[in-house]
Amino acid sequence: METLVGKIVSYGDTQADKNAVCFKNTTVTYGELKRRIMGMASLLHGMGVEKGHRIMLNAVSKPEYVVGLLAVQYIGAVTVAIDKFAKLENIRDIWEMTQADYFLVDGKKLPEEIKTVSMRRLYEESLQKQMDVDYIQPEGEQLCELLFTTGTSGKPKGAMLSYRCIYANMLNTCNGIGMREGDIVLNPLPLNHSFGMRVLRSTLYLGATVVLQNGFTFAEEIERNIEQHHCTAMVCVPASMEVIFRQMQERFTEIMGQFRYIEFSAGSVSVDMKKKLLTLLPNTRLYNTWGSTETGGAVFLDITGRPDKLASIGKPLDGIEIKAVDAEGNEAAAVDMNTAGRMLLRGKMRMEGYWNEPELTAETIRDGWLYTNDLIYMDGDGYIYMLGRADDIINVGGEKVSPIEVENTVQEYEEVRECACIGVDDPEGILGQVPVLYVVAENGAMDETVLLKYLSRRMEKYKLPREFIQVDELPRNRMQKLDRKALHRWYEERGNVELMNPVICNLLARRSVRSFTEQSIDDRILGMILKTGYYAPSGHNMQTWRFTVLKSREKIEQLKEVTQVKAAERKVHFYGFENPKVLVLVSNDRRNKDGIQDASCAAENMMLAAQSYGIGSVWLNPLMTLCDEPEIRKLLDSYQVPKQHIVWAAVALGYPRTPGKLLAKKENVVRVIE
Repeated sequence: METLVGKIVSYGDTQADKNAVCFKNTTVTYGELKRRIMGMASLLHGMGVEKGHRIMLNAVSKPEYVVGLLAVQYIGAVTVAIDKFAKLENIRDIWEMTQADYFLVDGKKLPEEIKTVSMRRLYEESLQKQMDVDYIQPEGEQLCELLFTTGTSGKPKGAMLSYRCIYANMLNTCNGIGMREGDIVLNPLPLNHSFGMRVLRSTLYLGATVVLQNGFTFAEEIERNIEQHHCTAMVCVPASMEVIFRQMQERFTEIMGQFRYIEFSAGSVSVDMKKKLLTLLPNTRLYNTWGSTETGGAVFLDITGRPDKLASIGKPLDGIEIKAVDAEGNEAAAVDMNTAGRMLLRGKMRMEGYWNEPELTAETIRDGWLYTNDLIYMDGDGYIYMLGRADDIINVGGEKVSPIEVENTVQEYEEVRECACIGVDDPEGILGQVPVLYVVAENGAMDETVLLKYLSRRMEKYKLPREFIQVDELPRNRMQKLDRKALHRWYEERGNVELMNPVICNLLARRSVRSFTEQSIDDRILGMILKTGYYAPSGHNMQTWRFTVLKSREKIEQLKEVTQVKAAERKVHFYGFENPKVLVLVSNDRRNKDGIQDASCAAENMMLAAQSYGIGSVWLNPLMTLCDEPEIRKLLDSYQVPKQHIVWAAVALGYPRTPGKLLAKKENVVRVIE
């Protein structure tokens, strides 16, 4: 049995100059990675870290985390990866549960009883440290990692991953996806999560290159990493692909089509999204993997190779056994929805159990089989179809309704961006439960009656949602997986409806619009939009701003073309716009230290005012970087924009040809201090 550390030590000699880990402008070759791992292992050993000790690490997407992780395992100690956004309560729980010796972390203020060591400092000193620790090949059953996941009670539970388990996991990922030694894999996933970790391990095990990225927030960073590091593959969660698609828009195929393959996991890609991706990315291999913290990647679907199986989650690899049991624990036929059963898995990839949780382990692992809470059935070709978690299945008068089946059908309707189905108590007290559907509309609003007619032609009556609730976005966890518990809480509370008023509705409904119709904007409406701009707040009431309004299509196109050329030369991202009827340049005196804030407030006022009139808008910001380029400044001079002014914002206005897209909103950015 090979280990990841052993492979990297070998690669440090055989391919020392090949890039192993990249992050922004930092690259670490396999030769350097080997030396840093051995150096940091020596530093840790000097601190008293030995085989079997538990060491917590702050899972930042940076090379020092990768080195720290492997240095701990080099000694034979056990790594405990902690979410970089973890709250103190969660950190303390895991510290006490694992009786860890150290927490390798930077930038967190923690209680004295938690022994912290700067991971950054260890990384910086690792190349100078004399290597005085030998690597000892571990036994297969030896504990390697503890990966913590939240249990149903909210208390974290630690999956014990042995070296044998991790070895099987690495092979499964490499074989299931067809990963190659020459691949350069872009990994924007959290590195305390099973998906992100198995991709990191597998990439390095194969001797390929991993490019780390801090999440999917900005599509521009994906494009920059492709250009800078020549990425050939990417891993992604389904909800993040929606964000990427909305940000890239017309450039999606051009940018994402450069990948040889894209792997999705941490949730199933909807059938609708699979179809769309097959059309948009015909030359990119698409995979959807089912896995868990307890099993790693276990079921693989080649979306590109089997377009006839898009509703399935795929097939298990050789060496992984899967079966289904009924409520009494007897093996179920599981050949269709009516005979579906609870999914059980068996194989070397399975965890050893839960840390210090013997009762939970005994309940989860029986006779070598790992019991999940997912309901499945299998077709004649061995492909698996998932109905959802057992406690999510909706019992409508004795008939079982799969929320996933309802969601897949609804998302075929073009006016639905995304949706989620839950079961609630039948208000009439007859059927037990009835389906309720949360809907995010493509255009901000939709006709529920028309949607119901559409669904009535495609599913049985008992599966039809009894209530439609339109929302701006669906609740998701850190891995962007749908949070159905939150939906149930929303349904029970439903207290925000009375807080909505026209102003709030307008604020929440505004989207960026980049494609416009030929319809002109009435001068009176345009005047009111501009008035809201110069009625915006201004620091010290300086009002040094200038609003330059371009209405000539020729002048707008001329400015666009020149800006695009300079943006390409200067490597400034410029996601273009199409035929706006009006372009407002919001500039301010560069000597005014509040200039950018003043311009931002004005631009936001104008975009919200435009929204209230049904007019689309988008903020274009390349000019803040490029306005002093001679070719651009020449045009600005002709518009009589003062030379001492920086154009902080360009607001494009027009009636929408296509609706704006709602981008995912982070929910963890608000901190209330009582």
